[in-house]
Amino acid sequence: MEIKDSGSVVLTAYHSYTPSRIPIIEQSFVPEISSSHSPISRKSLPQCRRINRMLSNESLRPPMFSRSNSQASVDSTSMEDFWCEVESIKENSEQGQEEQTLLEVKPADEGELEAEWLQDVGLSTLISGAEEEDGQALLSTLTRTQAAAVQRRYNTYTQTMRKKNKHSVRDVRDIFGVNDSSPTFETVPVSPVPSNGIQLPGQKPVWKSVSSNSCLDCGLDKDSPSVTEELSYEVSFSESITVVPKNRERQNNQRFKKDASALPNFIVRKSQFGLTEVGDLSLEDMKKIRNLSLIELTAFYDALGIELKRNRTERIKGRENGLFGVPLTILLENDQKKVPGIKVPLIFQKLLLKLEETGLEMEGILRVPGSASRVKNLRQEIEIKFNEDTFDWDQVRNNDAAGLLKMFIRELPNPLFTVEYLPAFITLVEKVSKVKLQLQALHLLIMLLPDANRDTAKAFLQFLKKIVANEGKNKMNLWNVSMIVAPNVFIYKGKHANQEEMHAAATTAHIVRLLIKYQDILWTVPSFLISQVRKMNEATMNNTKRQMIFDKGVRRLLRRKTMERERPERSETHIPEGVIRVYAPLHSKVSMAIQLNSQTKARDILARFHCENSHASSKNTEVQIQRLYEIGGNIGLHCLDPDAYMLDVYRANPQAEWVIKPKSS
Repeated sequence: MEIKDSGSVVLTAYHSYTPSRIPIIEQSFVPEISSSHSPISRKSLPQCRRINRMLSNESLRPPMFSRSNSQASVDSTSMEDFWCEVESIKENSEQGQEEQTLLEVKPADEGELEAEWLQDVGLSTLISGAEEEDGQALLSTLTRTQAAAVQRRYNTYTQTMRKKNKHSVRDVRDIFGVNDSSPTFETVPVSPVPSNGIQLPGQKPVWKSVSSNSCLDCGLDKDSPSVTEELSYEVSFSESITVVPKNRERQNNQRFKKDASALPNFIVRKSQFGLTEVGDLSLEDMKKIRNLSLIELTAFYDALGIELKRNRTERIKGRENGLFGVPLTILLENDQKKVPGIKVPLIFQKLLLKLEETGLEMEGILRVPGSASRVKNLRQEIEIKFNEDTFDWDQVRNNDAAGLLKMFIRELPNPLFTVEYLPAFITLVEKVSKVKLQLQALHLLIMLLPDANRDTAKAFLQFLKKIVANEGKNKMNLWNVSMIVAPNVFIYKGKHANQEEMHAAATTAHIVRLLIKYQDILWTVPSFLISQVRKMNEATMNNTKRQMIFDKGVRRLLRRKTMERERPERSETHIPEGVIRVYAPLHSKVSMAIQLNSQTKARDILARFHCENSHASSKNTEVQIQRLYEIGGNIGLHCLDPDAYMLDVYRANPQAEWVIKPKSS
């Protein structure tokens, strides 16, 4: 399989200032604009340039607060699109749009933040003192750096609680089972393990020969002179950091280069287990992936010597009905009544489709704004007519559709990239210049996104990639698109923005650039996390078996089940080593026993079923889009990569069932 291509900080959702202390954009950064609602005119463009000169010219009198390194990292002309977009947003906000109601949140102290962190990673049992299987299973899978990260946070929590004298807390040594003054976890080995599998006793990781379709190649321009680097999913990112980058502080004269070729291209080699996308796992296993991702992200920051702070969000009361300003979960709940299984809100899909059909080749798409008054009227009409399918989309101009799309994103009650830890990514980009490390941190942050946000963000980034692919006609390169999208996704909220947000303009644009260019990598679940999920599930099953042994009633039931298995009619369940039985309920031949060898791939099994059922011509198309699933054993549900080597997958999970069925879109 070959995929040709592959933050962001949601600063707007995380303020350490009270509303009265937040500076106002129009006073500090954006001069008054004309009342005209037409697209940016010749008169307004020089105004944007003056803003950039004011913010970047060192000879001028400094602004009311000093610029950050990020703000100084690009020249004034490269930031022109950004500030023009901020001005356009301001104009739209002045057309009478309602501001959302902020719900104040009490600031948290260090102990409360650490307690929330332990709850977020699924280790609330360390706080409550309860003995739960899930927490024990999670602790048993941690690597050395992950265990150290958990231990450090728990130590901070216990010390803070003791100072407050709130209640007695468990000593860290009681949890970790050690007597010395430096408690440690029992961690899993840090040697590489097979992708999506478990290191088997006495077995070394095996890499198959790599052909042109055996890697994920993430880069927009195949002919660019960019350096190509290889990413490994075999070992956790935090364990792979052996030397902390010496030059962590970004120099004032170090700039973000606008040219896309300045970014390296990355490839992810497929091992015998192939690659796994975020939608290929069960919801329960993805929950475990999120817990592990947060632990790994924390360990990753610890390894780099950067503090990872959890920021409290400003809760925003969204609307409970309508289309704009409504939480994604509510939109999806309503849309799924019409289209079961839908993952992206229908209104968002329609806006993307409108622009893809008629706007991809339009010069200045996204950059040239539509009429603010016309966009406002269209929004009101859509709110009334969209659900009744009576809205006339032919009347919508491309620039207005782009304005509606950006408005939808800006007015989400919770930002599209809503993870509380995203603001810390700004710090990493400022201190670590190596793109590979930035990408690894961003990858873990994407794993933390809720399903609705992740699926909607994926659709949006795929659309942005199509815009960049048409650069020759629409004159929108990767940097231009990033400049326009950044203030809509990460910075602007209502009519105000804090000092950090305005200073981080160039950094947020750089993060959007990473999201667009490397998106195919970001939707892939790192294999070391899947390996840990397998270990968690195995530990949980073993704990369950041990508990069942002590239950007399269960023992009697097991004896009856054993006797039933020994009956002649059950002899069919015995399958020789290396042979799997594959079920295909939608085929005319619903099951088949297949002997595996070292070269058997998932695609070979799919092809065999297709061949056996080729006489059923009416089902040919249906069979082609079906995939082989691994179900049960040490995984909930796993849609296998067609290039996965089945003997290796079987050995990693011999108790699994194998089913061919359509992949959910």
